[in-house]
Amino acid sequence: MRINKYLSSIGVASRREIDRLVEKGSIKVNGAIATPGMQVSESDTIEINGKKFRKNRGKVYFMLYKPTGVISAAKDDRGRKTVVDLVKYQERIYPVGRLDFDTEGLILLTNDGDFFNKIMHPKSEVYKEYHVDVMGKVNKLEIDKLKRGVRLEDGITLPAKVELLDSSHETSKLRISIREGRNRQIRRMCKAVGHPVTHLKREKIGELSLGRLKKGGFRELSKKEIEYLYSL
Repeated sequence: MRINKYLSSIGVASRREIDRLVEKGSIKVNGAIATPGMQVSESDTIEINGKKFRKNRGKVYFMLYKPTGVISAAKDDRGRKTVVDLVKYQERIYPVGRLDFDTEGLILLTNDGDFFNKIMHPKSEVYKEYHVDVMGKVNKLEIDKLKRGVRLEDGITLPAKVELLDSSHETSKLRISIREGRNRQIRRMCKAVGHPVTHLKREKIGELSLGRLKKGGFRELSKKEIEYLYSL
């Protein structure tokens, strides 16, 4: 298997990052500096930045209820708490997609690179459901705009599922499901129709739900849940 695909598939880093490490001469295979596109296997001895790479014990999948004030990343240069800090696992894992610093809710973490690409690609049709509090009274015309697609600075959003849960003159509660992952997309969509978001929580990814998971809590996905995600 090509070295970038092999190391990505077992959770070392993305293929692009592996390619950068190879170009810098930071990876050795059986004592020799790796070359772009070279073939490797589990029997090869691989060193990364001078340290022998130890393959982890297998693919793992976690669900985390991310609180606000936590970064959706494996590490942060500014020393802020990350989702990886909350999931106590001794080997490298990383988040599938992201939630904004000021957004709470369901996020997945894994060491399976192929899983990441499958779940996050818009063609996968995996909808992410959000519970959204916004300013002002949302009307039917605005809900229809959100459903059809809203023009943002990076293009029109794909059609969304939108349900009005509650409304008053001051605030409204919505349930919005999207299958894209643009930066701060829900917030930008709501602002585009005149209703800034005051609170945002991701409740579901596909059929996976937070359920009774408490804020800051995590658990491993069941075999049935993993099979469901791969079946989409």
